[in-house]
Amino acid sequence: MPAEPRFSAPARVADGTNGSAHAAVALTGVTKQFGKITALDAVSLFVRHGELMTLLGPSGCGKTTLLHLVAGFLIPESGEIAIDGQRITDVPAYRREIGIMFQNYALFPHMSVAGNVGYGLRMRRIARPEIDRRIADALALVKLAGLEERRPRQLSGGQQQRVALARALVIRPKVLLLDEPFSALDRNLRASMQVELKEIQRKLGVTTIFVTHDQSEALSLSDRIAVIADGRIRQLNTPHEVYRHPSDRFVASFIGDANVLRAHLERIEGAVASVALGAARVTVPMRTLEGSAVGSAVDLFVRPEDLRVAETDAAAAAHGTIAAQIYQGGHIDLYVDAPEVSSGRVLLRVPSHEAASLRPAGTRIAIALAADVAIAFRSA
Repeated sequence: MPAEPRFSAPARVADGTNGSAHAAVALTGVTKQFGKITALDAVSLFVRHGELMTLLGPSGCGKTTLLHLVAGFLIPESGEIAIDGQRITDVPAYRREIGIMFQNYALFPHMSVAGNVGYGLRMRRIARPEIDRRIADALALVKLAGLEERRPRQLSGGQQQRVALARALVIRPKVLLLDEPFSALDRNLRASMQVELKEIQRKLGVTTIFVTHDQSEALSLSDRIAVIADGRIRQLNTPHEVYRHPSDRFVASFIGDANVLRAHLERIEGAVASVALGAARVTVPMRTLEGSAVGSAVDLFVRPEDLRVAETDAAAAAHGTIAAQIYQGGHIDLYVDAPEVSSGRVLLRVPSHEAASLRPAGTRIAIALAADVAIAFRSA
């Protein structure tokens, strides 16, 4: 049995402070432009020691630009970047003590697994016995012990990914950067590699910045998520908070599935408001309805799992006709045509054990809110 890999874990900040003084990585007022296009607009982001921070957003939002600024591949027009309190804004990439794993892995095809993993150590002129020890530890960590002499072409996609991860970790980086590392893997392998990465990151306590456009990946892996759009961070919080309490319409629409239901503001009570939707009433935060008057139209964002087929019309928030039932294993996606809602169609996520009670396509049903967990915005 291989020896326990000997990697040192960085100290964690216990107080959870977001400020730059306690941050492993700090970007303060960073702006990056490409010609007339502003890729990042005065972005500030503080990554805590030992956390896995995910940069999530659509293509072209600025997430990869931000990662490349931390890596040192790009220099900002303005703002400051620091690692462990040390300014590195214009420090060359090779002096930043950063490990990076690219989307295409970027393995050297003519080198063995051991040669690829040890490349960064050789460039740092580490003594040969130390290189060999670190390579062995890194390969044991990613479960590739015994494959030292293979070439990348002799490895599966998942094994190549592990080699790239071992190469990034073997130099003992202060920060690990991951640029959509799972995008080339099939679904099952991607899921298993996500679990392995999470375990390794937790074991080592290495501060990690992860770029993805995959929402489920971000929700399952992250300590916190920075949702980015148009070069700005729209929300920065835990996966639960981002999913359940989105800060604006973009985040509510981008993260997960959401139904947009037409409703009206019935009552305001301090920090909360009561919204009327058919025969249903739901309490929502008032912070996303600033400036709305009682009686005004609002858009209620409701997750598919928070809707159910109503027992009686008295509880109905809306009515519609079943259009399709899609079996998904653990649940059934029930699509209902409902002219009362903004999109004209509602998605309900029904547990599979309730399949027997569902009616065939064409059946008219009533829809109820299954929980008092929704958020409303002023109608667009």
